[in-house]
Amino acid sequence: MKKITAIIKPFLLEEVRDALGEIGVRGITVTEVKGFGRQKGHTELYRGAEYVIDFLPKVQIDAVVTEELVDSVVDAIKASASTGKIGDGKIFVTDIEQTIRIRTGETGDAAL
Repeated sequence: MKKITAIIKPFLLEEVRDALGEIGVRGITVTEVKGFGRQKGHTELYRGAEYVIDFLPKVQIDAVVTEELVDSVVDAIKASASTGKIGDGKIFVTDIEQTIRIRTGETGDAAL
């Protein structure tokens, strides 16, 4: 099993969710986060005063999937979250040692 974490622009969340649903991802966790990468924030004007926004709003999507789905999930996220502009985000893939469904006690792939 693998955990796929994607940091994306907030307005693309619905597109990514739909794309993941189409390939069989049964559940995701979504968290509103703030951060910066190469983009390093930007400046904005508010009531005539200029101020710097260091941390930009992003959405973090986490999904634990079987080994067979990893490439499809990564491809679906890349295709649906890409605008071709700086700040599109990142995808991280990590190993999951064990999964347990609390309600039934199922483990491994059956717990997904």
